Amino acid sequence: MPTRVVLLVVLLCAAASSRAVAHHSFAAVFDASKAIRVTGTLAKVEWTNPHIYFYVDATDEKGTVVRWACESAAPGSLSRRGFKRSLLKIGETLIIDGYQAKNGANLMDARRVTLPDGQILSGASAGDGGPQ
Repeated sequence: MPTRVVLLVVLLCAAASSRAVAHHSFAAVFDASKAIRVTGTLAKVEWTNPHIYFYVDATDEKGTVVRWACESAAPGSLSRRGFKRSLLKIGETLIIDGYQAKNGANLMDARRVTLPDGQILSGASAGDGGPQ
């Protein structure tokens, strides 16, 4: 019996720590000196904690379509500001302003999202240490 309890505790701690690692400060992943703007077609949305991700297909300077992963705040935080999941429609063109990942990957912190109708949404995580 004690072995099962220990195993259960270990498994629960491992599950909790993987979620904690996913939640991070701005400076841990993104570079405040790499401000970028990406215009692309919305391909996928992951509306989950601790950060939402949405993916856009954009054309780079060589004419190649590349997929950008855009990270924003937690779903509850975004919803309270009026940034609802229903506003992100697959196939629509978005303009995303934010900051690129430190490692140069096609990953950005999406601070501002402009919808096709011109509506601007704030995707920043309050108090994450990043530029506002």
